[in-house]
Amino acid sequence: MDLELKGKRVLLLGAGRGLGGAAAVSLAREGANITVVARTQATVDAKAEECRAAGAEEARGIAADATDPKQLSDVFAQHPKLDALVTLVGGSVKGGTLDADFRAAFDRNFWPALEASKLAVPRMPSGGVILHVASIWGREGGGSIAYNAAKAALISLAHEEARELAPKGIRVLSLAPGSILHPGGSWERRKRDDPDGIEDFVKRELPFGRFGTAQEVGDVVAFLVSPKASWVAGACVVVDGAQSKSF
Repeated sequence: MDLELKGKRVLLLGAGRGLGGAAAVSLAREGANITVVARTQATVDAKAEECRAAGAEEARGIAADATDPKQLSDVFAQHPKLDALVTLVGGSVKGGTLDADFRAAFDRNFWPALEASKLAVPRMPSGGVILHVASIWGREGGGSIAYNAAKAALISLAHEEARELAPKGIRVLSLAPGSILHPGGSWERRKRDDPDGIEDFVKRELPFGRFGTAQEVGDVVAFLVSPKASWVAGACVVVDGAQSKSF
């Protein structure tokens, strides 16, 4: 299927590796022009090169910390026009209700997406798309409490942004991945540290008997930001191999 993304200008925040990196490559295969943003220049340069090899006519990497409003603003200053924004900045924060660092969780998982949305909208034509990558733990219990709260807020943000921006012809939605195994990710670390425990987790919680892959998520991202998904807005699309228990 031609996703009609050739030449579309797509900015991905937090996309040096993992889900964001895979999404960048999936979009590049469809001919989109890619900008990958992450903290390390060598990482984004390598991902940009991979995107060019995959089919992007243009691909660049920008080293920036998207949780820093000044650096984020500088990134957008280099993009006067955008067709799609994908926000993937995030990370879990340990702790229970009384000792979790909720401020840090929202600084990582919520505020960058909100600020990026504000910066993106004036640069987008009708037909533009904003996709916030959240988590199944923003839809139900299971993750750490501060992370859950931040991702739930992100899903809510996407829904309300969608209603607010629909008159401008801009679609907004969120995506909720389940447990995804990729190099350098938290599940890889946990599998290395506790192989028996992770094997039990897979048997107990993952109906297909395996983790998802970053590319499986990346391919869904490419579809959702494409014109082929033109009537998908406000929704939270779950990509978890039937892991989650909410409807």
